[in-house]
Amino acid sequence: MKRLAYASPVNPAPSGISDYSEELLPYLGMYAEVTLYIEDGLRPTHPRLVQHLEIRPVSRLERDHRRRPFDAIIYHMGNSPAHLGIWRALQRTPGVVVLHDFVLHHFMLQEMVAVRGQIDRYRAEMRRRYGDEGARVAELMLRGRFPEAAFDFPFCEDVLERATGILAHSRYVLDRVTALKPGLATALVPMGVPLPMLIPRNEACERLGLPQNALILASFGHINPYKRLEPALRALRDLRAVHPDARYLLVGSISPNYDAPGVVERLGLTEAVTITGYVSRSTFEDYVAAADICLNLRHPTAGETSASLLRLLGAGRPTLVTATGSFTELPPGVAAQVDPDGSESDLILGYCRLLAERPDVAAAMGAAARKYVAHCHTLEGAARAYVEFLARHCGWGDIRPLRAAPLWDVEGRPPRRAAPRERLSFARDADQSAAQRAPAPPPLVQTVAEALIGLGVTGDDRAVLDAAARALAEIGFGRE
Repeated sequence: MKRLAYASPVNPAPSGISDYSEELLPYLGMYAEVTLYIEDGLRPTHPRLVQHLEIRPVSRLERDHRRRPFDAIIYHMGNSPAHLGIWRALQRTPGVVVLHDFVLHHFMLQEMVAVRGQIDRYRAEMRRRYGDEGARVAELMLRGRFPEAAFDFPFCEDVLERATGILAHSRYVLDRVTALKPGLATALVPMGVPLPMLIPRNEACERLGLPQNALILASFGHINPYKRLEPALRALRDLRAVHPDARYLLVGSISPNYDAPGVVERLGLTEAVTITGYVSRSTFEDYVAAADICLNLRHPTAGETSASLLRLLGAGRPTLVTATGSFTELPPGVAAQVDPDGSESDLILGYCRLLAERPDVAAAMGAAARKYVAHCHTLEGAARAYVEFLARHCGWGDIRPLRAAPLWDVEGRPPRRAAPRERLSFARDADQSAAQRAPAPPPLVQTVAEALIGLGVTGDDRAVLDAAARALAEIGFGRE
């Protein structure tokens, strides 16, 4: 039996990767004997972790590996302080890195300056790596200002130097890794998520105290300056001219560096916007079910693949995403893509009106989204992709499951069959049945129709394109 060291945050560590690993580990345990390495002093809150896995402090990984070498070591790296111990262990003992964010600038700033107090070193590294512009951005960061330009300086080079291989969830990240370190072994693996149970909207609204007949928009996750709140709020303000009951839910914590309530107040939308703060998983799922339209917008991007987005898509919610980074790799018809430029608010408005006034289009998009997640993002399929890479890269040989079932059920749900391997390539045919064929449309209405084309819609996807074009023409958006 192969022995796998797996270094990752787990709950209660404040990282989305905690949920990610707790869902993936029982499936990886079908193929290997897993030892979980976590931050020193952390006490896992998931009872199944303690019951089924050996758990060790990450500071012991180097010594454990020296005494009895593992067949592979996997480190999870993301852009948060929850990965500090993992980063230090990687420096001592190289291994395969799952790179959740290509841009690790904010993490490295935290590690060098806040933890080690190495201000001069941070300045010197930014100048050495990125020249005068890097030095200028470093000074802004040290003054507590976080410009968008910081995303142009990934600061991930040291991680790549210590990695023996890279796993990522998007070609966007893998292409940039290859540009920085050609020849490093890489693999694209799907991000596995449990397919959410479908919750009736009326039941969710009743539990949350939300009006049944209101048009509900919602965004999920940590609220910071990069989540495109202001363009979304400007669109909401215009949307309420035709849908006066429209309201916007911001479900998640707020960055201390961003005055989200002040932005809402400045735009005169206090009565229409609710900021919930952090909520439990069950309450999160109720808010997802209550939402008519979800907004998962972010720009600039650190190269992340959003697990929260996959949960929204898996729940069958029609969702708007920013047309940047890994989000452009979504298949046609699965989500509406919004360009982060001067047309952003108009595009958000147009899509929201389309989805609110054409429930058939909203239903088709939601069905296509759920089908995509069910086929391309299973937990079993994700675990097998990990193991296939380890088999090639570490010489594992035979990768047949050692156990017939996962170590435990995820979220109390029965295990689901993995999609066939060919379906893990984000195939376009997964969404062909999302809507019925329609007659030829009138000329496409400029702004929103162009964005639909930006979804990746081609001649093979006329159903989605035709329905959107007709609906936009009917509601008059874009006319002179």
